[in-house]
Amino acid sequence: MHYGAAMAVAREMEGLDAYVVGGGNSAGQAAVHLARYARSVTVVVRRPDLSSTMSSYLVGEIRHNPRITVLGRTEITDAGAQDADDAARLEWLELTDCDTGQSRRVPAGGLFLLLGARTACDWVPDALARDERGFVLTGRDVPRDAWVDDLPPADLTTTVPGVFAVGDIRAGSMKRVTSAAGEGASVVPQVHLHLSPEAPPSPGMPTDGSRATPDVDLS
Repeated sequence: MHYGAAMAVAREMEGLDAYVVGGGNSAGQAAVHLARYARSVTVVVRRPDLSSTMSSYLVGEIRHNPRITVLGRTEITDAGAQDADDAARLEWLELTDCDTGQSRRVPAGGLFLLLGARTACDWVPDALARDERGFVLTGRDVPRDAWVDDLPPADLTTTVPGVFAVGDIRAGSMKRVTSAAGEGASVVPQVHLHLSPEAPPSPGMPTDGSRATPDVDLS
């Protein structure tokens, strides 16, 4: 069982039946890559199909790949090995129809979970605007009533001047290590500009030359 990691362990699926749980682009890309090695790849989703959650080009690629099957309205409700004491090996999955409740057991050599990201932003103060899922809003995604002179904040800038958000915590980010690293590198010049005594103050900052962060409890 793998949380993501399809690219890294795909070769281990040679000749086996692989299952991918998730209906987003990451799941689709994983399925296509796994199909190069696995005997079969089954994409399991609770929605009826992939059309509302996956890019059309990937949906088409999956549809035309004879090794990939999509099981809509289905959940994985159990998993195990033929030897119940062998907790380190996956040999079967129990698939349950979301509509009828009927279950069946199928052989499986690999399970890949690509279910999306869940926020852990409860520590973020209310002064930083977040979306309905809890991710921090930046740039043009910041609520319009927080714009200054009808202009959006700079990219990666939050609703608190001097506080920036990059990587998985940011709404709209790619949720990838490389993307987070790239955003972290690209925000450095903004941080330098914000801290520079010669730079004009950011909206909402004091005009006395100070670059102190506003009185927001970020602890």
